[in-house]
Amino acid sequence: MSEKLEIFKKKLLYRSAYRGTKEMDILLNSFVKKYIDDLTDNQLKQLEIFLNFEDETILNFYNYNIIKNNIDKNPISKIFKEFKI
Repeated sequence: MSEKLEIFKKKLLYRSAYRGTKEMDILLNSFVKKYIDDLTDNQLKQLEIFLNFEDETILNFYNYNIIKNNIDKNPISKIFKEFKI
């Protein structure tokens, strides 16, 4: 694995673990840890975009299927929606 890709994955792991609320830290970090090594390069880029959504947008999508800011258009959202801790 290239060093550049490894650094990018570490960045994504960090961003998923330090969101601001403990609940989102646990949820997103568990999700990213489970899937990060199975994602393609393109999916990793989509994961980065997904992590840019606000916590409230992600949580409302996950729990209540409330769609804001086109979160449902991101391919990672489909994987995330089916994820269970």
